[in-house]
This record gives sequence, C-alpha cells and structure tokens, in this order.
Amino acid sequence: MEIPFNFVIDQLFPIQIRIKPMFGMFAIYVGDKLVLILRKRDKNPENNGVWIATNKNHHQSLIQDFPILKSITGIMGKIDETKWQLLSSTDEDFEENVIKACELIKKNDPRIGKSIL
Repeated sequence: MEIPFNFVIDQLFPIQIRIKPMFGMFAIYVGDKLVLILRKRDKNPENNGVWIATNKNHHQSLIQDFPILKSITGIMGKIDETKWQLLSSTDEDFEENVIKACELIKKNDPRIGKSIL
C-alpha cells in the first residue's frame, strides 16, 4: 500500500519520524506522540486528507491558524467533534495548510500530538 500525501514526510525533515500502517491509513509519530494520520481511501472519501491529532480544547486556536480545519465525519455521515481534526484533500489550500501544520510540528507546538505512553 502506497503512502498518500508523501510530501508530508519531506516537509517534516529533519525531525525523526516513524510511520505505521493503521486501519488502511498511515500514522506519523514524533517521539512518543502520534501527530498525524494520512488517509486516502475509497470508503468515506470526505475524510480523506491529513488528520491532526489534538485535543478539543485546542480546536478554536487551531481553526484560527487553519480556517479550513474541520471535524471528521463519523458513521452515517454524522459530523462528530472528535479530537482528530481534518485538513481535507479536496480543499483548495490543502498542501499549503499541511506544510504549515508540519512547520508547527517541527516547532513542537503543544496543540498537536497525542502521547502514546
């Protein structure tokens, strides 16, 4: 299976990342934190793009930085406010916003990432 949106890997350089397949998607870890999921699947294509791992209390400040940010669409098309926020691959400024998110990750922005410990 090919990693979608693999430009993300280049944008995170030079920090050390780990990439793991996860339910037909790819999780990106930095140290002990899960920071992003890359998703491009036929099922529920409205959820395709780059998922940002965060907490609900950071949503508003992240939306100020990323106006195109939205919650993941759940089962039956219901929009659930989850900890995960989506930069949709169909948005016009998708790559520009993903690059901006990668820059925040490289600066260790505390709003992005979920500890796996």
